[in-house]
Amino acid sequence: MANFGIGASVLRKEDDRFLRGRGQYVGDFRLAGTREIAFLRSPVAHARLRRINIPPKFRSAVFTAEDLKGVKPIVSAPPLRGFKFSVEPILAADKLRYVGEMVALCVANSRAEAEDIVAAITLEFDELPAVSDMRAACAPGSALVHEEWRDNIFVSFEEGKPLSGAIREGAPIKVTRKIRTSRHCMFPLEGRGVLAYRDARLRNLTLITSTQFPNSVQTGLAQCLGLEHGNVRVISPDVGGGFGYKGLLCREEVALGWLALQVDHPVRWLEDCREHLGANANCREHYYEITGYATADGKLLGIECDALVDAGAYSSYPVSSSVEAAQIANLLPGPYVFSDYHCCAAAVATNKCPIIPYRGVARTGICLAIEAVMDAIAREANLDLDEVRLRNMVQPEQMPFNNVVGKHFDSGDHPECLRRAVVAIGLKAVRERQKRSEPDGRLVGVGLSFFVEQGAHGTSVLASWGRPIVPGYEQANVRLTPDGEVEIHVGTHSHGQSHETTYAQVAHEILGVEFDKIKVLQGDTLHTPYSTATWGSRSMVYGGGAVAIASRVLA
Repeated sequence: MANFGIGASVLRKEDDRFLRGRGQYVGDFRLAGTREIAFLRSPVAHARLRRINIPPKFRSAVFTAEDLKGVKPIVSAPPLRGFKFSVEPILAADKLRYVGEMVALCVANSRAEAEDIVAAITLEFDELPAVSDMRAACAPGSALVHEEWRDNIFVSFEEGKPLSGAIREGAPIKVTRKIRTSRHCMFPLEGRGVLAYRDARLRNLTLITSTQFPNSVQTGLAQCLGLEHGNVRVISPDVGGGFGYKGLLCREEVALGWLALQVDHPVRWLEDCREHLGANANCREHYYEITGYATADGKLLGIECDALVDAGAYSSYPVSSSVEAAQIANLLPGPYVFSDYHCCAAAVATNKCPIIPYRGVARTGICLAIEAVMDAIAREANLDLDEVRLRNMVQPEQMPFNNVVGKHFDSGDHPECLRRAVVAIGLKAVRERQKRSEPDGRLVGVGLSFFVEQGAHGTSVLASWGRPIVPGYEQANVRLTPDGEVEIHVGTHSHGQSHETTYAQVAHEILGVEFDKIKVLQGDTLHTPYSTATWGSRSMVYGGGAVAIASRVLA
């Protein structure tokens, strides 16, 4: 029998439908009587909202904050020391805090008609000074995004202690870099989309939504709408890219969930590109002021850093605005060996749309900062890029190793990894080439970046981050059907990670059932176990482990 088990190269089960154009996304669902939604959004970054002028002929098709009686705002308030939480209304009422913030919901037979209604509504507001720069937001006298805070800091984190005067004054090499990264927009092929309706047979509110976190959306919806958890069903079908962008409860899901409970027909909203770019979520806007201290021969003595993260106007649920700043303080030292470290990182509120964790949360900015310092030390010590790193990274004989912030490295030969990379890119040849001018006048550059990524975060990590939803164990249900096939029900959710294939490989390895007779079911809170779903390279460790254990029990 052909090998379809763990590690085998097999055709992905998902690809048959994807390559034939038979994937099923939110926009592919067609329910009878569905009406379309468009949102009136704030045209300004910061203002007092005085009045919403709705033409009388459209009044029955427009809903504002006054209509959402009993709907609670979205509150992401992790129990972290000093964290100042934001109260995010589903529809803005008294104040506008960023361009694109939702003000009114408009319903019509088509999206075009709904957008015409949006265009007919006017807003009266008193514009306020906008906080657009995270550094300026920290200055005394800055305009406040949330007046009740009295500053613009969500939360700050500190790792280590201030460096001694002996290092600061006596280090032969001292280099400082100021680094700023721009905001990113994720832009998956499929934007967000929500289809909501009341299921009269099952007596629940059902949302078909493009999300990475079906259970977290279920929990958040229940809280905002005042429903029993079991009366909310979230279906996440095929998802055309997530990257963290679809890892939160969004206002549109709550708004459509509420509306579906008021009317006798389904309602649908599909995000357009303008909404995605300007209104919903960004990431990775950081500022670093980082200093490295080293000996004359390039050995690191210490690092100190002050960092800011532009977290936007609100803290996203359930991940919160704290994660990127926390990651900076924790991950900045990387695989390098030194004894003195001090880092302060803060999440700053500004009049921009909220941030959410994006691929390799905060990792790109961290790497840029620490590696820029390593390059600067190399130049001061007259060393090549690889040599300064080889002198400072953890050695295989030091394993297992805890770095300066206690991150545990259990194994690995990082220097050998670097040596192989240097050979692969031909660093010596590049250096020789740089000594000669290029025929067309170009300048040739080369750079090195070294990092060790963490993944598979477990319960303890989620709890320390202050996540409101900490699931304990990941779960999987594996059962044998009457005709001898195997069904696997999992709470994790695949949006490109091939879980339908890899989980089936795990079950096949243990049960020996034909690979084509193993089916993986996911993305429906009515039929799958509770989970924080798929993020942070955790699914095959926890979800795959649960599938393995359940398969052994069944066997």
